[in-house]
Amino acid sequence: MSTTDRRPRRRLTGPLVSAPLALATGAVLVAAGAPAAQARAAATIVVAKDGSGNYSTVQAAVDAVPANNTSAVTISVKPGTYRETVKIPSNKPHIRLVSTTSSKNDVTIVYNNASGTPKPGGGTYGTSGSATFAVEADDFQARNLQFVNDFNEANTSITDKQAVALRTAGDKIVLDNIGALGDQDTLLLDSASKDKVGRVYVNNAWIQGNVDFIFGRASAVIAKSTIRLVKRYDGSSAGYVAAPSTAAGKHGFLIINSNVTGDVSDRSHYLGRPWHAGGDASLDPQAIVRNTSLSAAVRTTPWTDMSGFSWKDDRFAEYKNTGAGSGSASTDRPQLSDSQAADYEIADWLGDWTP
Repeated sequence: MSTTDRRPRRRLTGPLVSAPLALATGAVLVAAGAPAAQARAAATIVVAKDGSGNYSTVQAAVDAVPANNTSAVTISVKPGTYRETVKIPSNKPHIRLVSTTSSKNDVTIVYNNASGTPKPGGGTYGTSGSATFAVEADDFQARNLQFVNDFNEANTSITDKQAVALRTAGDKIVLDNIGALGDQDTLLLDSASKDKVGRVYVNNAWIQGNVDFIFGRASAVIAKSTIRLVKRYDGSSAGYVAAPSTAAGKHGFLIINSNVTGDVSDRSHYLGRPWHAGGDASLDPQAIVRNTSLSAAVRTTPWTDMSGFSWKDDRFAEYKNTGAGSGSASTDRPQLSDSQAADYEIADWLGDWTP
């Protein structure tokens, strides 16, 4: 297992929250064709299914944000279920997507595309293209709502059943008090490319799935969250929590102060396995699970190989986990020492960024 270089770090003593966002009551948008330097989004755009907002769909609100906007815009979503796919392109940074309530269950953005779902123009969506909600821009925040992919894996006409609820591919992404619900490949935390950093801070989330349902190459912190294991469509219990595809020299996944649980069979789920996307041997997948409660659903040997790549050649370890699924150090269960753990904290992942 490789380690990160020791360097000075900030210590975080409280919850990471951004400055309060001022809410406006209307939306004033820049006219089409305005120069990029003048691209200023409305302070707030309101989405409501009943027509009481500026738009009735989330994608319409995203479309209303001018390209290359230079200031933050809040898309405030009233309670309801929004059955649509949404994409925030890379030229629309600084978007804050928030519910008008404090409960993540009051606003649901949901769709049911899978990797093998046929596209209207031919071909299939593929795993990343199946996402209900996709974020390709930097400096995105989502708070108090949930993203769902409700594709039914019992659908025998589709063989590629990966179905993403939320995909991120930007840097400086905050997901606070959100839900990400699905089965296989629920939450794709990625970066724009292998050579770019995609930092993601997930706090107080509910993440649900069964196979590789937290995956990608982002440098992601998952803190104070519930990671819920669910059974397969046929009622069986088997799967993997994390499938990092971290580039060499970058941070992967840090799961900290969280809870791994679910109504599944004991010793049925691995904590993770190394995803060398496309068979890329240069990748160095990393997953660290620390100070987290592990239910009996976690296997006694919590890491496993993937597609011919051994987890022991990559970076997988635990530190001071508790619960029936935790275990002592062994060759099959690496544990960080106290001195090593000092280099595996939230500040090490986020660097010079304070969410």
